[in-house]
Amino acid sequence: MDETLPAEPGRRERKRQQLQDHLAQTAWALFEADGFEAVTMERIADAADISKVTLYKHFPVKEAFLPYLFHQELAAAWPAIRGQLAAVPPGRPRLERFFALQAEWCERRRPYLLAYVRQRLTDKRDPAKAGEGRSGMDRMFAEMIAEGQEAGLFRRDQTPALLAHYLQFAHLAAMLRWLTQPGVALADALQQMLDLICDGMGSPR
Repeated sequence: MDETLPAEPGRRERKRQQLQDHLAQTAWALFEADGFEAVTMERIADAADISKVTLYKHFPVKEAFLPYLFHQELAAAWPAIRGQLAAVPPGRPRLERFFALQAEWCERRRPYLLAYVRQRLTDKRDPAKAGEGRSGMDRMFAEMIAEGQEAGLFRRDQTPALLAHYLQFAHLAAMLRWLTQPGVALADALQQMLDLICDGMGSPR
């Protein structure tokens, strides 16, 4: 069976990506220097040396920079993360390791994550282009679940994609609990979430 490689982006698309990268890195430098709440879109436009019209064309609100930046970071880190996950058994141990690594990353990004979640939940983009804003977490979950199924550790009467879909919503609930309830440790919230996903709501023995 012939496999065709994805087409390389054309010059116009490359220029668009380069501009978006420039805008995102400019915004991130300002966020880190002065705090997310203090930075305005006008300041980002001035620092990037572009018009506000151009800035708003690519990023309609400053919260839109966060998915762009974080999803790039996750995609770049995934090969190294996959290597670390391969060092532990598939199934629940692999998911636990992934969430431990994620908790470490989230603690470093906590000042931005509530705004990030709100942006993801209120994104009004064209459904035909919605995939452009995906984090890729669904595919990562599905991959780990499929590995657990192949090892006979997870149920196989449902597809990895469907199980990953449910895991994503449970994961979001754990994240929101950590972000909105004082005194909650993210590592603990993620472990409790995983316990419920893996063990269900039956009474502990």
